[in-house]
Amino acid sequence: MADVEDPRLNVASVLSRHFLGCVLWGDRHGELMEAELRFAVVLHWLLELRREVSGFEDWRAIGAALASGADNADGWPVPACVHRVRATLPARVAGTTVPDYLGRFLARAGESDADVGGPGGDAAAWEELANTFVRLWAEVLAEVEDSTRVSLIEPACGSANDYRFLAATGLARFLDYTGVDLCAANVANARARFPGTRFEEGNVFALPAADRTFDYAWVHDLFEHLSPEGFEAAVAEVCRVTRRGLCLGFFQMDEIGEHVVRPVEDYHLNTLSLTRTLEQFARHGFVGQALHLGTFVRLRFGRERTPNPQAYLLVLQARDASVPPFTGGRDAPTVAA
Repeated sequence: MADVEDPRLNVASVLSRHFLGCVLWGDRHGELMEAELRFAVVLHWLLELRREVSGFEDWRAIGAALASGADNADGWPVPACVHRVRATLPARVAGTTVPDYLGRFLARAGESDADVGGPGGDAAAWEELANTFVRLWAEVLAEVEDSTRVSLIEPACGSANDYRFLAATGLARFLDYTGVDLCAANVANARARFPGTRFEEGNVFALPAADRTFDYAWVHDLFEHLSPEGFEAAVAEVCRVTRRGLCLGFFQMDEIGEHVVRPVEDYHLNTLSLTRTLEQFARHGFVGQALHLGTFVRLRFGRERTPNPQAYLLVLQARDASVPPFTGGRDAPTVAA
């Protein structure tokens, strides 16, 4: 879970945490959610640069371009959205201060003994930057009195891949969480990391829970790996155990008429049809909105480049459930419903 898949800056992961925040508190933390999304967009730009810059002199040039308002730094474009974010920092949001994380990082990167570009870069500088909103959320949520807890199941949780940031940000305190994974080693790793949290070995085709046990379900980057029959069975099973809402991340989806099925050895690497996927969940009683993440980022922040042009997030609710609307911090563009 590194690079663009790092849950601290992956837009699908960030929005999934925001989904839970909206479930728990409505739009109470909307400004902080918006600031975190801007942060994710900026970090994706910095990731692109880290693959190309060769040392502190390059970072100095980038810092100078940003300081002067230039749209180019010795051949590296500086997007307008990055300038807009920098102009807002530092900012007082939700009772906490969002620091000038971009200026701080570029200043450190521009030091003569620093080299944060490329595989041999300064990991400590990047980790400090990437943890910015983990710290901010932990600070803000530490002041929140215990509210009504909600139950959440996450099939294919891996080695607590996303849960570790639910814990680090303080969100886990408000959840009755159950992680399920097919791989015994993943479950053992997750239990070792979080011994007080429920992680179970199980199959998404037969989840270890009674009907409508959980308020919500999270599923990230799983369904594309299943056969068409497996996909239908997994959809039915996730819907069976959930009574209120689903937050579903897809890494390979398109607005096409039918699923494109691609078997790869023992699993699949399919491109899923948005229309057919929504229909499958609707047959099991769940309807809602679909966000194409590239469109979401372009319309919200003006960033044209996106790490994965086929990434979608589906936010669905049971037809008979009353669920607070999910806006991703404010009104979000609905690509399909």
